[in-house]
Amino acid sequence: MGRFLLLLSCTLVSNYLHPWRGTNAQTMFTIRDISISLEPGSDVMRGTNVTVRCQALVSSSGTGQLSREYTIFKDGVTVYTKTTSSSGDLLYRLPDARVSNAGKYKCNINIKGKQMTSEAKKLTVTGLSAPLLHLNNAVVSEGEEVTARCTAPGETGSIIFYFYDDAKEILEDRVNSNLSEVKLRFNTVGIHKMYCAYTVLVTPNSFRSDKSNAVTISVRELSITPVLEIFPYSNIYEGDTIDITCTIRNLMPDMHGNVHLYLSRGTQLLSRGDTNVNHSMIALAKDSEEFECRLEMGNVVKVDTKKILVTELFSVPTLSMSPSEVFQRDHMTLSCRSDSFASERLHRDELTYSLDPPESLLLPKGTGVFSGKALLYEFNYTCIAQAKGIRKYSKPLTVIPKVTVSTPRISVVGRPVLGRPIKVLCQSDIGSLPINYTLLKDYEILSTASVKMPFEQALFTVTIHQPDEINKLMCEAMNSPKEAPLSKRLDATVVVPLSHPTLTVIPVLPEIAEGDHLFLICGVKGTPPITFKWYRDGSNNPIFTTTSDKNNTDYQIQALAKGDSGTYYCEAVNHANNVVRSTPVTIEVRLALWKKAVIVGFCLLMVSVLVVVIVLCFRSKRGKREAAAELSVKPSSPKSDDSLTVILTHDTEVNNAAPGKVERVDISVWSERPPVTANDEESSMVSNEPDVEYTEVVHPQPADPSRAPLKKGTETVYSELQNSPHGADDHQGYGSVEYADLNGEQHEMNHYPVEHSNCQDLPVPVD
Repeated sequence: MGRFLLLLSCTLVSNYLHPWRGTNAQTMFTIRDISISLEPGSDVMRGTNVTVRCQALVSSSGTGQLSREYTIFKDGVTVYTKTTSSSGDLLYRLPDARVSNAGKYKCNINIKGKQMTSEAKKLTVTGLSAPLLHLNNAVVSEGEEVTARCTAPGETGSIIFYFYDDAKEILEDRVNSNLSEVKLRFNTVGIHKMYCAYTVLVTPNSFRSDKSNAVTISVRELSITPVLEIFPYSNIYEGDTIDITCTIRNLMPDMHGNVHLYLSRGTQLLSRGDTNVNHSMIALAKDSEEFECRLEMGNVVKVDTKKILVTELFSVPTLSMSPSEVFQRDHMTLSCRSDSFASERLHRDELTYSLDPPESLLLPKGTGVFSGKALLYEFNYTCIAQAKGIRKYSKPLTVIPKVTVSTPRISVVGRPVLGRPIKVLCQSDIGSLPINYTLLKDYEILSTASVKMPFEQALFTVTIHQPDEINKLMCEAMNSPKEAPLSKRLDATVVVPLSHPTLTVIPVLPEIAEGDHLFLICGVKGTPPITFKWYRDGSNNPIFTTTSDKNNTDYQIQALAKGDSGTYYCEAVNHANNVVRSTPVTIEVRLALWKKAVIVGFCLLMVSVLVVVIVLCFRSKRGKREAAAELSVKPSSPKSDDSLTVILTHDTEVNNAAPGKVERVDISVWSERPPVTANDEESSMVSNEPDVEYTEVVHPQPADPSRAPLKKGTETVYSELQNSPHGADDHQGYGSVEYADLNGEQHEMNHYPVEHSNCQDLPVPVD
């Protein structure tokens, strides 16, 4: 017992750990591939046994069998399904294959929800069986029913059958079998040759069979016929009564209830009956048509026709108007008359006329004559002629009263420009067409125009040579013999083209200076408004543009600057679209007066400073020279006893002179500087040459012991030379004084070194 329990426990544990080993174990699998094939091939003839083979390659674990579900599809539609546990190929057989079996085949396998589908294989079957035709009766009467049967032996699928009578298709029948049975009736007497054919529909193609065997059928004529009778049949006039009957001849007893009669005139059905139809009517000219008696028995149709001729009692009246054109409220006359009548049946006095409708407001003035005033609107009139109960209507006459033209209006199309062709429009608001327009100039005819169509305009082309000439134009309009209304005179302004452009500059050109307010006034002759443009220095872009209602306007530049100099001109244009340009004006902005004064003052200041500098330099040089100079006195020539020449030399010479050679004499020597009023040229000369020194020479006098001796070196030396022939010591009795111009010695002085002429090197004077 213990061993049994141990064995049972081991078995349970083993089944738990390895469930596939038990009887309920699941089998693992995979579908590796599936394919489809057609045997003996994909192209076969009709009647061949075809096998569709579906082969699946499945891998599985264990020895258990898998349930496989196979499905065969043809053109996407399921044609076969089978479930099997066998691992062998699935075979779908098509014995005695037909065209309907042609198509694309696929195979699908499904194992426990896992599926796979093969690629498609196309099967083509060629050849159809010959159709067979059979009739249940070879001899029939008109309208008798015949059963025709056409078969397609061995064919399947969707088939359309066609039935032919003497090569003419008379019926088509679509079925899902290989047999078609139809009912036929023949209405034509004689021999008929019939055959059939069929078409098999295989999406997306169709296949047509050959013709079937021919079957001959004989159709006999029925003795039954319709009979049409008209009384009277000839010499019929309008108003006469005619009787018409439609009956059946050779009617068989068994035909009652299946026969119908129809009596008609043209497209108008007059009466209907089974075996007999009667109809009476008043003859009219329009009844001269064909009458028909029609017999219908099933599909059998027989007719009998007759045509009668009805003579007119009187012709259809005609309505006319006089005059042919009438204006609103004008008098008019309408005449109604039948051109012909049957005098053998009718007297003219028996024929009466009237107008329809009665509210036409025209009164009769005789037989068929009506008179009155035209209405204000369009109206349709109809004339009625009547005799012996016959009424005939004329064609409607539409009377459209014409409207008298209104006073025309005259205007200009666009802008009139002097000297150019302009378009003048003459137009009336109301008035019936045609309207004749006339253009006048002070009642003188210039041109005429006729407006015949709606929306047409009367346009005249004229040329104006004087501005006031346009106000003399008028136009008249006329559409009736009445007096033509005349328009007012044309009120328009003629645009005079621009001319004589001028550009005026204020202030005048020579007086333009910086800071001035400049006015460039552009003026032209012509009609405003005028657009003015100013240009500068040939630029294509205007510097200023304005439109003015005057013949001139200005462009202002405030506070002129030197940069405003340049060449200016203006252009003008008006509605005549002609551009005129002024003559260019060159403007040069001069320097402002205060700037000139500043420059002149600055120049004078610079000159003054330069003069002061030169004077200071000169004085410094002169002081240095005077401090270093020695007076050199030489005896005068024998011919000049009364004069003594004194020569002043440079300070270096004075320093080098021997002191012993200077004698004490009563001599006074001084120098004078040229006046400050010397001109600039003289000042420039002074800046480079020694100043002109003047020496006063006095004839010698007896020496005055009280005078101080002359200083040497750089001290200032004053030498007074006096000459007293009498040796008197009177200082009041001077002889003649001579000024020796020393300019002749400037050349000699200029040979000294430059450093001696430097004002900064001048020695300090010694008292």
